[in-house]
Amino acid sequence: MSDTAQFQKDKPQQNQYKGFQSGVIAAANSDAIFITLNAERTDNALSQVSSVLASCPELETEFRRQYPEADLHITVAVGSHYWNLLSPEQRPAELVHFPEMSAEQSAPETPADLLFHIRSERHDLNYELASRVSALLSGVVSLVEEVHGFRYLDSRDLTGFVDGTENPEGEHRIDVAVVGDDDAVFAGGSYIHLQRYEHDLDAWNRIQVKQQEDIIGRTKADNIEYSSADKAAFSHTKRVSLKDAEGQSVEILRHSMPYGDLSRKGLLFASYGRSPEPFRSMLNSMIRGDEHGHADHLLGYSQAVTGQAFFAPSVDWLMALKS
Repeated sequence: MSDTAQFQKDKPQQNQYKGFQSGVIAAANSDAIFITLNAERTDNALSQVSSVLASCPELETEFRRQYPEADLHITVAVGSHYWNLLSPEQRPAELVHFPEMSAEQSAPETPADLLFHIRSERHDLNYELASRVSALLSGVVSLVEEVHGFRYLDSRDLTGFVDGTENPEGEHRIDVAVVGDDDAVFAGGSYIHLQRYEHDLDAWNRIQVKQQEDIIGRTKADNIEYSSADKAAFSHTKRVSLKDAEGQSVEILRHSMPYGDLSRKGLLFASYGRSPEPFRSMLNSMIRGDEHGHADHLLGYSQAVTGQAFFAPSVDWLMALKS
């Protein structure tokens, strides 16, 4: 059992963070479905959406009791553009729209109202739960995207490099990903940024492995990170390894997964955080680069085609939508 899994078993909650959705901090699964939806702007649709969101914690519990070995989670999140319709009186303190950016490469904003991030060790159960949710929302939402993620080899991206090496572990995942008492109404929530990247693997695989490693800042076969002195300013790990004003590491909790078929391949990037600022800082460093203009060269081979900002409220907040 991983440190994170053991933590969840022995100490699933702290008082400050009571009620966070289990999928916010749960250890990685082998399969996932990321579903984004837009909702109709009618009173009937708003009522139906609220009811379905409130039912999701119970749906998760039902599936987990029936299939305990599957480690199933559903994280429900509300888009920045839709939030005020669902909850006009209260809004998470830092919820803003996706930080669209452009330079030589771009990070577009493509808003969506709702996110359902469903994951487990069984693709069939993900599909079954996704079908249940879709049926409950029938007639009041339209599909934006449905992306099926999968574990690739030993947790590698389709570029061939291990992904998520820098993710926080154990109890620290809560510190990184879950809102605390500084925003008391929304304590237990998490800010989510979602991007779908499309890889140009033909171009990527034409360059030498050493050049790939220099772009990433890690060795490919054995996943050893370059020393700081050996990293190029344009390397991916250099661009996302940031420090704040106090010299502390800027962190996010990644729930990213490869996706693809024989014609389209890429990464569904999912950032969870107690604040949206760490993600914004990393994205800015990748797109716009440092003071000398050194941007992330990985973006020459992987292009962001979507970008959305969501907030995943606590279980208590979701279930209050029933009233």
